[in-house]
Amino acid sequence: MQGPHVLFVCVENAGRSQIAEGFFREHANKFEVSSAGTEPKSELNPIVVKVMDEVGIDITNQKPKLLSNKMIQDSFRTINMGCMNKESCPSLFVNAVLDWNITDPKGKTIEEVRKIRDQIKLEVLSLIKKLEDDI
Repeated sequence: MQGPHVLFVCVENAGRSQIAEGFFREHANKFEVSSAGTEPKSELNPIVVKVMDEVGIDITNQKPKLLSNKMIQDSFRTINMGCMNKESCPSLFVNAVLDWNITDPKGKTIEEVRKIRDQIKLEVLSLIKKLEDDI
């Protein structure tokens, strides 16, 4: 049985949205989850993979994906990780979108990426609680 779909979005889909997808998949079992970007990279940020492994979440099988209008339309909730605006992706803002305004881990030190990971985890856990209360 598939539950409501949650979509995490950023530009490259190589860092923040992948962290969020990993935590969401680990902690929410009543929902489907994916992530995507408007300009996806060919692979995940290796530091992001490492800091997720440090907390016991393997995201090595996750791949950056191109965001489509269908993905947005099919999502129960869409979360903008903080890098999208109405000019770069107007269809993203048609549905109710949460905007988390999370710093991009690209080019950051591993210590900085750990802080970003921990911030995303708190946001994801809070989101799961709210979603479970709504269904």
